[in-house]
Amino acid sequence: MLTIGELASYAGVTVRAVRHYHAKGLLPEPERDRSGYRRYDAGAVIELIKIRTLAEAGVPLARVRELLRADEEEFAAAVADIDKRLRAEIRQRQRHRDRIARLASGDSLALPPEVVAYLDRLRVLGIDERIVQVERDGWILLAAHSPERVPEWMARKREQLDDPRFVDFYLTLSEALDRADDNSRLVELADELATYFMQMAEEKGEDYVDDVDVEPPLVRLMDALAFDTVPPARRLIELLKRRGWTGWTKLERVDHPGDAAS
Repeated sequence: MLTIGELASYAGVTVRAVRHYHAKGLLPEPERDRSGYRRYDAGAVIELIKIRTLAEAGVPLARVRELLRADEEEFAAAVADIDKRLRAEIRQRQRHRDRIARLASGDSLALPPEVVAYLDRLRVLGIDERIVQVERDGWILLAAHSPERVPEWMARKREQLDDPRFVDFYLTLSEALDRADDNSRLVELADELATYFMQMAEEKGEDYVDDVDVEPPLVRLMDALAFDTVPPARRLIELLKRRGWTGWTKLERVDHPGDAAS
């Protein structure tokens, strides 16, 4: 006959685990001897090993008792069900691991791969990191709001980056970030952009130019984000409005633009 400590040692568990299995009704408690100690036989060791093996295999304790009493067919069916659940948990944990891995990869944490590639291309072109940051934060909001439209928007962005005039817009704005007092360059950029937008509207239609279909509150939020990070952008939009266009996130034609003079 074995003490509880000896039982635990033979079965490869702790005394605390034995007591826990007693409390759960998985392992019957034996009668105590005259000294008040529990005494266990070989059957208890075998039963405890079975419990430990099932528990280590990931079987919930609530089902261990069921399996210990199941016949061969019931046991096989229950094990198959448990295996299915474990495989689902493994897939979920793998997804969690993928997300954790993305924490170390910066932009890809909250953005689709095609947007990450677009941001990387901006960096390769020499666009100031502050502008890339504005683009990144804006795309985080857009991707969360309309994930189904991201591929369409990205295809358009890739097409625009193939146009030297569009790239020059970003490069010129990059230069203006540290030359906020140089209004003349922003005026030139506003002229260039107005001409570019007009040509794009004539070639591809107004819908192509203005196709960010999001609610006004989100547009205002994204505009504020851009203006706070890239202050010259606000002045640029003011100048652009006098030339027939307005908007940073959502570009729109102005019906009655003001004087085109700076």
